[in-house]
Amino acid sequence: MSGSARKPGKTPSHHSASERTAQSYQLERPVFFVGFMGAGKSSVARRLARTLGMASIDMDTYLERREGKRVREIFDEVGEEGFRAIETDVLQDLSAKDPLLISCGGGVVLRPENRALLKEAGYVVFLRVSADEAASRISDKSSRPLFNDIESARQRCQDRMPLYEEVADVIVDTSGKSVGRLAWDVRAILEKEGILCQQLVSS
Repeated sequence: MSGSARKPGKTPSHHSASERTAQSYQLERPVFFVGFMGAGKSSVARRLARTLGMASIDMDTYLERREGKRVREIFDEVGEEGFRAIETDVLQDLSAKDPLLISCGGGVVLRPENRALLKEAGYVVFLRVSADEAASRISDKSSRPLFNDIESARQRCQDRMPLYEEVADVIVDTSGKSVGRLAWDVRAILEKEGILCQQLVSS
């Protein structure tokens, strides 16, 4: 069920090195980050992974390495339908691995098969962002040509919003928040929901 993330209390103080090494974390299920381009999915997943000492994977990067081609090249060669089919296969592949923090491409929710897999296989965090705020975060528009036409970006973001909400276990509003704050918000949610579990390591 979709829900809004509640604001946690004060950000905790930094732990000592001995405290950090005395803790280990594991995920009970894969955690998928979904949202429009520019929402911060990869950045938040990486920050959370570093904080917790676990692995994160960017789905598009994994796909490119597996296929030996850039996403844009795949689109040019096989079109969007062909790319989406590869994306579904990659999503199935990642879902079958040990639980990871997985940042998904912005269009992953377009296929019904993907939405069903996301809901069935893991815990889905929807990082919500408006097209205008996403555009303001991207300094090099050449890497995200969609944002050269803000009206088109707004329409695409609006069209996808119900699909993100459909798959979301929790919705986190990214407006005005730093990557560090978002990572802390998500961590608090995952711990509360029993998705992220802390294990004490005996010295």
